[in-house]
Amino acid sequence: MTSNDPDARATGAWIAPLVSTLVTVPLGLLTLFFAGLSPMACDSCNGAEADRFDASFAVAFPVVVTGLLVALGLLVTAWALPRRVRHSARRVGFALAAPATVVLAGMVFAGLLDTP
Repeated sequence: MTSNDPDARATGAWIAPLVSTLVTVPLGLLTLFFAGLSPMACDSCNGAEADRFDASFAVAFPVVVTGLLVALGLLVTAWALPRRVRHSARRVGFALAAPATVVLAGMVFAGLLDTP
């Protein structure tokens, strides 16, 4: 095999998934923590304001959890790809997409939530 062979073993193939894991997991835990604490923003609400918040939270929380599960799937995919040269670009792409998905899920959550 030559160094230009796409089936050659890629050196350093673990770096992108490792860096992504070190960024994605804490970021995802923080996102889930703040999403879980968000109902406390409307502790003093009552009436229509509380109903609007509860309705928006019932939609927003499953969305953020789904986004975090998608990020986990991207992270697992980055680790699971064969360590061959031809998969290097895909591995880096999945590794970059995982934390970006967590940030996007948090932004969508904040956008869907009707805070008082």
